[in-house]
Amino acid sequence: MATAHHGTPWLIADIGGTRARFALADPDDGAIHHVRELVTADFTDLATAANHYLDGLPAAPRPRRALCAVAGPVAGDRIALTNGPWRFSTTQARDRLGLEGLEIVNDFVAQALAVPGLSRSECTPVNPGAAGPAAPIAVLGPGTGLGISVLVPCPGGGHHAVGGEGGHASFAPCDAREEAVARALRQRFGHCSAERVASGMGLTAVHDALAELDGAPPEALAPAAIIAAADAGGTRAAETLTLFTRALATVAAGVALTTGARGGVYLGGGILPRLGSRFDHATFMARFTAKGRMHDYLAGIPVWRIDAPLPALAGLARAVTDRP
Repeated sequence: MATAHHGTPWLIADIGGTRARFALADPDDGAIHHVRELVTADFTDLATAANHYLDGLPAAPRPRRALCAVAGPVAGDRIALTNGPWRFSTTQARDRLGLEGLEIVNDFVAQALAVPGLSRSECTPVNPGAAGPAAPIAVLGPGTGLGISVLVPCPGGGHHAVGGEGGHASFAPCDAREEAVARALRQRFGHCSAERVASGMGLTAVHDALAELDGAPPEALAPAAIIAAADAGGTRAAETLTLFTRALATVAAGVALTTGARGGVYLGGGILPRLGSRFDHATFMARFTAKGRMHDYLAGIPVWRIDAPLPALAGLARAVTDRP
């Protein structure tokens, strides 16, 4: 669809708690150019980081419009990253960037918008299943936090992405060990959400909770260190990754049941690619389908791991082509 500024690229950005990725998107064909990744904590807010990015581009007309995804609630003018330092006004950011328009969406809305355009080579099957025609699609994944979105089919074709903050729903433990971990996390944080377990920050928290349960001191290991420890034969690290996988499956199954996501479940986020073979498909599916009378319902849903490197930017670029 042609835009009001035919050919003028849009600024797009995927802002997470750890990293902020910027790019330019062509409004005519959705092509993405000049991708750059920044460290979120190196900047105070969106406008400062975006201006830094734009100042580093080759001389060209600056974008007049921007579409940015943030890892946090999007409601009103004020934006706050849930697991990052940024707090800003959308209106003030727009004015500081000299834009005619700045739209903010949730980061997993952006991820969901990419799903219809993914090729099979950009996904790894976790469960083959058979996608139901005209059925919702669930998109979720662990990064720094845990994002969740749903693609709802539209009567005239295409999908509408529905965002939310489902990662902050209470974690539902399914065995005694998970109950003990959840209890330890409630004592530490006051509330044990799904994100406290099934996310990058969750890996660290769960590893420390398991240490506490075993009478050992906490180590506050980063996710990469936990993965490396598991690869080196560390039993607590390996248990952490198994518990993480099962917890993610519990969340995914709950979303699929709640939304009727017979169109498929897509797992994104930055943690799963780093797990490699440590993300065990059989372990995931055993928990995903462990819903009593709904076992067969869930077993028939296709589950995919998203391997595309920048799905949120791809989703934003697709959205730009649909903007008037």
